[in-house]
Amino acid sequence: MNTTKRGTMTGVLARAGTMATLTVISAVVAPLLPSSATAQVRMTVPPQSQPIALQGATIHTVTNGVIENGTILFNNGVITAIGTDVQLPAGTRVVDASGKHIYPGLIDAYSTVGISEIGSVDVSSDTNELGDFNPNVRAEVAVNAESRHIGTTRSAGVLVSLTTPGGGLISGMSSALNLEGWSWEEMSLESAAALNVNWPNPNPRRGGRGGGRGGGAGDAPTYEERVQELKDFFAEARAYRDAVAAGEGVRSDSRYAAMIPALNGEIPVVVAADGAAQINDAITWGQGEGVRIVIRGGRDAIHVADRLVSENIPVILTSTMAAPGRAYEGYDGAYSMPARLYEAGVKFAISGGAGALYTNRLPWEAGVAVAFGLPEEEAVKAVTINAAEFMGLDDRVGSLEAGKQATLLITTGNPLDMTTNIEQAYIQGRELDMNDIQKHFFEKYMVKVRQLRPVVF
Repeated sequence: MNTTKRGTMTGVLARAGTMATLTVISAVVAPLLPSSATAQVRMTVPPQSQPIALQGATIHTVTNGVIENGTILFNNGVITAIGTDVQLPAGTRVVDASGKHIYPGLIDAYSTVGISEIGSVDVSSDTNELGDFNPNVRAEVAVNAESRHIGTTRSAGVLVSLTTPGGGLISGMSSALNLEGWSWEEMSLESAAALNVNWPNPNPRRGGRGGGRGGGAGDAPTYEERVQELKDFFAEARAYRDAVAAGEGVRSDSRYAAMIPALNGEIPVVVAADGAAQINDAITWGQGEGVRIVIRGGRDAIHVADRLVSENIPVILTSTMAAPGRAYEGYDGAYSMPARLYEAGVKFAISGGAGALYTNRLPWEAGVAVAFGLPEEEAVKAVTINAAEFMGLDDRVGSLEAGKQATLLITTGNPLDMTTNIEQAYIQGRELDMNDIQKHFFEKYMVKVRQLRPVVF
């Protein structure tokens, strides 16, 4: 090749490479530029750096009534005072919240936000592990702090999520997450908040799994066999715990070690069960194991309400905005379930239906219950303090009290009402960036509408 041509070609390739590099750099940097066209969808904010007082609002404490024209003061991420006559320290930043309402941040007691992104893209979902027994799995370590669902969830008022793995008989630990932070370590509120058990189906389909105990080749294990597998694993974990406590030389086992807080009653065992028979069997099993259980799902909870009340077992309802599951059920079976459980005296929380896409529907799941008979204040409790109490978080979140974390909302009304706007939110005193992908696209395409709208004379 001619040296001159080769040099020219080399120069062209070099310039092309430079342009390609600049294009890549521009693509990376552009979302960080401060223009409205390229603004980042959500920016993580630093910890609280000075005292903040929200003044003049109607404060809904959830546990201690409503304070009109009140002030809430917080510093270093913790509420330090609340009332109508709060003395403000020097350097306090005062926010005028007159005419607004302040509520504690909502809590979703069962969600996959952070570990599931796009349902049709398998690699974006990290909810299930292989195998039947995975108590050592902690959801938080798989959390994608950049998930777009986090922004839309916070815009709906949900600031704390019990992100939960699935699959198997024991799927792992729910992790309580503050939905703010650069990483899962920064977001973590409680690493292992609850152990999750999926109660076996009393009527399993045959042929779905090979090698069941006592079954023929290719047959699925029976219901009784699956329950026995669960009992056996708990017995093995208890033996491991006792051996460790006695100082015996046992080989370390992360699965059995993860079970110890649940066996000791330090954290609840959340049992996924819908049918009345499942719920009754799960309660009997929990009593035999001596663990503290919470029922999740609870489609037939109203049919075992007396037992739930007498044995003080709470329920996490996984959806109120659901169609009837049986032909004989009324159209409002799910809508009215919270009201019926409340009248029966059953303790319950309401979740957003597990899917990350639906976590932002949590306030409306509770709002539907209000429309079908549940008192408004009880619906608010179902997505705040009740969820916090069931998961052992009520010393930190779930209500507005001095000493608790400053995780709260400034709203135009009740956050369970679709017409209410969540104007600002704070997590541990951090004033959040309230942008999200849906707001971003709304603004983007409104520009298009305005540009293409025909001129009307």
